[in-house]
Amino acid sequence: MKIEGVPYQCVDWNKIKEERHEGESGEAIWRTFERGNVRARVVEYSAGYLANHWCPRGHVLFVLEGSVISELEDGGKEELRAGMGYVAEDDEKKRHRSFSPNGAKLFIVD
Repeated sequence: MKIEGVPYQCVDWNKIKEERHEGESGEAIWRTFERGNVRARVVEYSAGYLANHWCPRGHVLFVLEGSVISELEDGGKEELRAGMGYVAEDDEKKRHRSFSPNGAKLFIVD
């Protein structure tokens, strides 16, 4: 990842306005910082959250609290608990989505 157009700065995630995103079930609350070619988010999934789409976008994801099941469109699944995460490249052929039975808080960069 090459970060461009983002000078050094501190981010107070608590001061960033929440955006609500409905899932197929449950909801995700995003606090998003976007500058240059970087989007970084603190995301909270409600209990029972299931993404309403299969995502082809690459991410670096870290689970801060709770757990999330990362589902691959080809049927693969991984449960990620606090302290775990994944790295995925942009790939239309290997799309993924998230499910969180009990809720989770994540940090995501893409």
